[in-house]
Amino acid sequence: MNTEKVTPIKVEKVAASRIEQVDFNKLTFGSVFTDHMFVCDFKDGEWQTPEIKPYQPLALDPSARVFHYGQAVFEGMKAYRDEQDQIWLFRPKDNFIRINKSCERMAMPVFPENYFFDGLETLLKLDEQWIKGGDGNSLYIRPFVIATESGVMASPSNQYKFIIICSPAQSYYGGEVRVKIADHYSRAASGGIGSAKAAANYGAQFYPTSLANKEGFQQVIWTDANAHEFLEEAGTMNVFFRIGDSLYTAPTSDRILDGVTRKSVITVAESKGINVEVRPVRVDEIIVAAKDGSLKEIFGSGTAAVINPIVGFGYKDERFELPSVDNSYASLIKKAIVDIQYNKAEDPYGWRYKID
Repeated sequence: MNTEKVTPIKVEKVAASRIEQVDFNKLTFGSVFTDHMFVCDFKDGEWQTPEIKPYQPLALDPSARVFHYGQAVFEGMKAYRDEQDQIWLFRPKDNFIRINKSCERMAMPVFPENYFFDGLETLLKLDEQWIKGGDGNSLYIRPFVIATESGVMASPSNQYKFIIICSPAQSYYGGEVRVKIADHYSRAASGGIGSAKAAANYGAQFYPTSLANKEGFQQVIWTDANAHEFLEEAGTMNVFFRIGDSLYTAPTSDRILDGVTRKSVITVAESKGINVEVRPVRVDEIIVAAKDGSLKEIFGSGTAAVINPIVGFGYKDERFELPSVDNSYASLIKKAIVDIQYNKAEDPYGWRYKID
């Protein structure tokens, strides 16, 4: 993918791997990490020599800007091992482009493409034994950038760390998911940072989600901040609605994340002859469709679960359950995407990226 070679990456290997201490049959998502991590510092106006070192805590000054002004962005992606023992990534260029867009929105320096891909490939080759084969198994990859300059002046940092850590993962089963449609709190506002994968977007969701949890809902479907008339995202995922035989999803904007899985869902659905309408979706039209029986499915899309069906939702004082649908769009589209990720099907879109 990249044509330019980086400055040779400094590699410090662990003295002994921790992999034998891990029970890969009992993994809690995002709680166990591989032996190594990728680190690259930005200072004196440029990115320094990338390093791969043993996974370890960071030493940061208490006044580091990330703690005080929230300059932090991240990505989520996965590596997969196929039946031929080959390692694949899924649309990594999209993640690279998006983390740099997030950096720009947060007044942080963009990261060189060759540093990103050479560093990521070196890291995955070093920790490849952590990538287990078999359906549902994968290696979750978390690139992130934080502001590290010390000092509590309210201005952008002049120093940053770009880090990649990896965590082995199993199939993501969220159980039955019911959501509450927000009518007071908002995820993002026009002109804000909703389209950036910024840490602050997620921290702000926790409180209203906890209120929804107390009412028996697992997540929130966020609505626009102006009048709460239009549906935007479901929890930390993009959201799709099936009315009749058509799929509807909100267009991306400065309030809505341009999800990699979201784009994949739209492409696969259209290739299967499903009518997809990308347009503002009103709360009231979903309520009407639920009442007249034309609302067949709601599902979220994202890296962790690929597609997560939603079985019911609440709005104000009303609650609605969705019907059980044979040959659901959610299951049809998820299978098509997962088969590409695990190299079980042809990839007509050029989404797979091989780690040689």
